[in-house]
Amino acid sequence: MWVVLGVLALPLVEIALFVTLGAALGLWLTLAWVLLTGVAGVLMLKGLALSGGQKLREGLQEGLHDPLSPLAHKALMGVAAVLLILPGFFTDTMGLILLLPPVRNLMIRQMGRRMRGVMVVRRGANREDDVYEHQPQDDRLN
Repeated sequence: MWVVLGVLALPLVEIALFVTLGAALGLWLTLAWVLLTGVAGVLMLKGLALSGGQKLREGLQEGLHDPLSPLAHKALMGVAAVLLILPGFFTDTMGLILLLPPVRNLMIRQMGRRMRGVMVVRRGANREDDVYEHQPQDDRLN
């Protein structure tokens, strides 16, 4: 329900910001900002695509505690790039905030805490041997 309301409210927020900030900045500066952030987002996505799994391989070779952390950082940077590509001041602000490493670290920790309570599937030799376990969720998070 909240996601639907957020999706419906996003264009209204963007229009309101375009009107208010566009009036303060002027037409050409507003257009330049939208084009600049769009190009930056496309270049970021291109760089992420070209770098491939290099950071993941480096993390595995260095023996990091959480080998999926570089992958999660890369995924969040991809989300930030898409937010920068979308025209609007609100989405650009969210994309720029998501580019900050401490913000990404915080989000990864929060997602990790939430995922502790999900179902874990261990696959045996046969499909009939699949075992489904529910890991207990940390009570402090509720």
